[in-house]
Amino acid sequence: MNFEKLLISTLVVLFSSKTWGSRVLELSDRFLDVRSEGMWYIEFYAPYCGYCKKLEPIWNHVGQSLHNTNIRVGKIDCTRFKSVCHSFKVQGYPTIIFIRGNNEYVFNGERTKDELVHFAMRMSGPPIQQVTRVESFEILKANNPIFFVYVGKQSGSLWDSFYINAEAHQAHGYFYATTEEVAGKHFFIDSSPVILVYKENSHYTFPLSDSFESFELSHLNGTLHNWITCERFPTFPKITRENIYLLRQTKKFLALVVVEENKLNELMTHELEFRDMIERIIRTKRSKYHEFFQFGWTNPELSHSIAMDTLSTPHLLILNSTTNEHHLPEDDPLEMTPEAVEIFLESVLNQSARVYGGDFFTIRMYRAWFELKRLLWDMWRGNPVLTCVIFGLPLGFLSLICYSIFCADIMDADEEEDVHEKKE
Repeated sequence: MNFEKLLISTLVVLFSSKTWGSRVLELSDRFLDVRSEGMWYIEFYAPYCGYCKKLEPIWNHVGQSLHNTNIRVGKIDCTRFKSVCHSFKVQGYPTIIFIRGNNEYVFNGERTKDELVHFAMRMSGPPIQQVTRVESFEILKANNPIFFVYVGKQSGSLWDSFYINAEAHQAHGYFYATTEEVAGKHFFIDSSPVILVYKENSHYTFPLSDSFESFELSHLNGTLHNWITCERFPTFPKITRENIYLLRQTKKFLALVVVEENKLNELMTHELEFRDMIERIIRTKRSKYHEFFQFGWTNPELSHSIAMDTLSTPHLLILNSTTNEHHLPEDDPLEMTPEAVEIFLESVLNQSARVYGGDFFTIRMYRAWFELKRLLWDMWRGNPVLTCVIFGLPLGFLSLICYSIFCADIMDADEEEDVHEKKE
């Protein structure tokens, strides 16, 4: 039986590609026979899906990057092989799943080459990787912008909590363990055991590392979970529709700098200056704001959906992750100084800033209407002829149906009146 599976797996790998030069395997329904053999990284797509077409060149780069690993990269057309997609419970396109044995891990991050490759590399190994050489950390720092390190004897409640959280967060970050001798060459270690996060050329210590023995494991797990959830993001990332859901799990205020990039991903000078000013504030006063705010920058499209309004750029928008309420500065953003920005942030914290939005039923209804209106406007601007065809034909048929229903009685009534007049 094992020989048969091995033979099927070999045939799938050899004869699945559309072209011999492709690093991405075009799989069929035969994939179900070998899904638990080795490690697979699969994109489930539909040919008509615009997001899938946008992902195609990126996915080819992912296949190229992982070609020399034990991870086989493939894709499956869900319009042709519906049984495969049904087996993996695919509900939208594209869906990306990493498969290792009988375990499946759905990718929910930003669809960039680096994020996709990092996800596959994390899921292909153990939750915690051991670091035994001093020079290894130089390589880790160069390749992984953010990672977590356990330093010390690998036993006790702090180690147990670290391992539990590493398993839970493996899809989102790298976790390592090492000795105090190895870590001491790269980080300041006052005592061990200790948990560190390395990010942006600095490192920060888990607050309860020194007093972990006084807490129960459940409390330690929860506190470490929240700390990792907050620290696994950069200080000032780009916020998109793909990662905003993950950022909201921090339960912080999301301070979004709204700027508009051109086709070359460049910013106007005044927008770049405004974004840099906000970034300097959080980096120079991290101890003051990091506990309450997650800063980042975003595009107008996402900000319009949050504010349910058209915001000028540059702008500053603060979203409450738990209540869906948002705050906007009363001053013109272009005229705001660093002091004015800090006053605005303080007003959000002390709840004196004006509140917009929320999660009420009426707000949700208005948000749905706003999104529908914006979608129709975008469709009209992109292709007015196609928009007229899409909505004109159904409306035309509906008009004919309504006319036949409501006007038939009137026509019959006129005929009956004519018959009565002739009889008289």
